[in-house]
Amino acid sequence: MSVAKVAGLAYYPVKGLAGVSVDRSEVGPAGLRHDRNFMLVEPDGTFLSQRSLPAMAALRVEVLDDGAALRFSAAGAPDLEIPVQYDGKRRDVSLFGKWFGLGVVQDPAADEWFTARLGRPAALVRVTPEHERPGWGVNPGQTGFGDAHALLIASLSSLDGLNERIVERGGDAIPVNRFRPNIVVSGWPEPHTEDRVLRMTAGSVEIGYAARAIRCAVPTVDQATGEKRGPEPTRTLATYRRQPDYGGGVSFGMKAAVLAEGTLHVGDEILVHEWLPDGPDPAPTTR
Repeated sequence: MSVAKVAGLAYYPVKGLAGVSVDRSEVGPAGLRHDRNFMLVEPDGTFLSQRSLPAMAALRVEVLDDGAALRFSAAGAPDLEIPVQYDGKRRDVSLFGKWFGLGVVQDPAADEWFTARLGRPAALVRVTPEHERPGWGVNPGQTGFGDAHALLIASLSSLDGLNERIVERGGDAIPVNRFRPNIVVSGWPEPHTEDRVLRMTAGSVEIGYAARAIRCAVPTVDQATGEKRGPEPTRTLATYRRQPDYGGGVSFGMKAAVLAEGTLHVGDEILVHEWLPDGPDPAPTTR
């Protein structure tokens, strides 16, 4: 029998920008350390996203000095390093017109750098020290500037099943980073096993199911180049992964909450302790 393990870990320091792959990470209530602590906002505080700005994917960020500074880089542009402001001047920010809160204003040099790269006004903010934002679902948990949950989990068996279908339709297989997961799982023989996990442990971290991950247009963006790559994988997912109880959206992966903090390593064994009961997914009724 195959053993499920952590095959990959990634965090996304700035929401919508390139991810950072790691071999280990501390995991707190809001997910992997440094995950989505920052985001870019418009002048009115609305967050910026790859949904409308796919070029964000090709902007890279490095966390320096255990979070005391950030370094930004992009092809054809000078690198920029800034100190992190954990507190100070604040501004109103919002996500999806549903969550409204505050962000700590960062170095104006970062705003200028991102505005030049994206061709539109962009300002960098960080979560406040007292930031507390609940998610939703079976286990709501907490999140920083993530869409609505602490963790996104996807399995390689789900990716393999999707890629088989894409190739059969004449398309090219896609990498798992198109889905921007925090935790990639190997060893589950059946695709979409993550849909049925209610409670599991990975390393010393306990994880609880929140909801299925309903996908937007971001998986159609090449995460290396920041370019839109056509209809896949959304086109193929729509043939077998539509979720009527989530408004007809297509799903891939599982959104999860952190039930017990700890440390994760690539290679850690994953043990499922409870499965979702048969029947309708209970998550949509919690929104």
